[in-house]
Amino acid sequence: MPITPNSVIQILIYLVILLLITKPLGLYLTRVFAGEKTWLTPVFAPVERLFYRLSGVDAAEEQKWTGYVVSMLLFSLAGMLLLFLFERTQQWHGSLFNPQGLGAVEPQLAFNTAASFTTNTNWQAYTGEQTMSYLTQMAGLAFHNFVSAATGIALALAFVRGLTRRSAQHLGNFWVDVTRCILYILLPISIIGALVLVSQGVVQNFNAYTQVVTLEGVKQVIAQGPVASQEIIKELGTNGGGFFNANSAHPFENPNVITNMLEMLAIFAIPAALTYVFGKMAGNTKQGWAIWSAMAILFLIGVFVILPAEQSGNPFLTQAGANQAVTQYQAGGNMEGKEVRFGITQTALFSTITTDASCGAVNGFFDSFTPIGGMVPMLNIALGEIIFGGVGSGLYGMLIFAVLAVFIAGLMVGRTPEYLGKKIEQKEMKMAALAILILPALILGFTAIATVIPAGTGSILNSGPHGLSEILYAYTSGTGNNGSAFAGLSANTPFYNWTLAIAMLFGRFAFVVPVMALAGALVKKKVVPVNAGTFPTTGPLFVVLLIGVILIVGALTYFPAYALGPVVEHLLMLAGKRF
Repeated sequence: MPITPNSVIQILIYLVILLLITKPLGLYLTRVFAGEKTWLTPVFAPVERLFYRLSGVDAAEEQKWTGYVVSMLLFSLAGMLLLFLFERTQQWHGSLFNPQGLGAVEPQLAFNTAASFTTNTNWQAYTGEQTMSYLTQMAGLAFHNFVSAATGIALALAFVRGLTRRSAQHLGNFWVDVTRCILYILLPISIIGALVLVSQGVVQNFNAYTQVVTLEGVKQVIAQGPVASQEIIKELGTNGGGFFNANSAHPFENPNVITNMLEMLAIFAIPAALTYVFGKMAGNTKQGWAIWSAMAILFLIGVFVILPAEQSGNPFLTQAGANQAVTQYQAGGNMEGKEVRFGITQTALFSTITTDASCGAVNGFFDSFTPIGGMVPMLNIALGEIIFGGVGSGLYGMLIFAVLAVFIAGLMVGRTPEYLGKKIEQKEMKMAALAILILPALILGFTAIATVIPAGTGSILNSGPHGLSEILYAYTSGTGNNGSAFAGLSANTPFYNWTLAIAMLFGRFAFVVPVMALAGALVKKKVVPVNAGTFPTTGPLFVVLLIGVILIVGALTYFPAYALGPVVEHLLMLAGKRF
């Protein structure tokens, strides 16, 4: 079924708005991290200095890459232990912060959740409104929504400093970068965003759940709580963990098309702006726009694959008598698992955005998508969520591929490759290759184990290729720190709680170490003057090369697994055979 003009207009409106906010937000971020005065300086500068005095941090003292990484790891470990403590003691949170009297979270699930939110994954193997107290949601989960996002942004800044500084030793101060990110960026935007969401119907209260009787005479419990304050940072920080089990499909989290658009923009806003920050720090904004362009093209490819796949509908629904035609009265296509207030276009757009970024919030359910429609989110994550990507992690992930692209270009012309005037040599390529290979090794390794032992196969709700896709998606999402799920996998089991927690931790931190080692190697290098043989990294040729390298690496790495899952499932659907 062809894509309708209305769908194209919605997609273009989103992309144009994103383009318009990239530069002004990028300029603001640049000023914040350079320590320059902003309109929020009079408000937050005293608070910032107080934090440094209390913690003994010298804001003027910078760190080498090893010190930066150690600080990040210690900070993450402390935060993970704190969240675990909140989960295990929530039976004592009191009537105000736990009006439902929810008990302590089971240890294995608590560990999985602590690992999940610490790594910015926000994988949820539980029903939020039935498991977590208000205090755990606010002081535990929402806290990590801020600090894990700030950690990703700080790491991106450190990596960019490694690329752009000349003959230096240091990459900045982790504690300063994280503090400024929270105070001047995440907190102010979240306060304003939460108020806007409340004005549109997102709930924000401490009320006990309300019991009502429906028109059919059935008793129903309506969950509520401090939702808006968590909803905005879950999108802005590309976290994705929902207050409710239905996530952004729930009307209390995402009531209408206005909030849906605002939440989609919040997901990409900072990742897009960071490309401009990269250009400013490199002294050439065209460098940043080249990265932005590559991201935008890959984003559009994903949208225009998933949209027609869902708009074409499911032949099995047609056989069952469902009308999947587009009319003035209905969106048509495969509406299973989608909210009627959003339709197929807004669901396809949201699904692409949330998996391009390491967000994982959903306003529809991937398990109900067509095979190709479900493959797009999986592929977005598998590529490393570099298509704008998570806050910070998307940029440094894309820059790893940029380093690989210029290395390949250098091999083709027979000269030493350079990026931003820094020579890319053996050590740098080893670190880049190691970072790129970590994710597929974890994803495919854990998937292989889960598909051959009863503890893994016993949790799938579908047999055949779709069951494989459920397992493959779970480890893709966990390792890629996305957090979304096919929703057909019962993941709250000892096997999945432990293995997914390990995948999330290694997917975040084992990836970061070689990335920062690469930054530490690059920051020491002298800048080579541009000459006639320098490969330009600001034009269309570089953008095409970068996109090609990303797609080729993805195809070579994941094709066998995808061929056995979504592709076979798609062929069976076309043949009219159930899977």
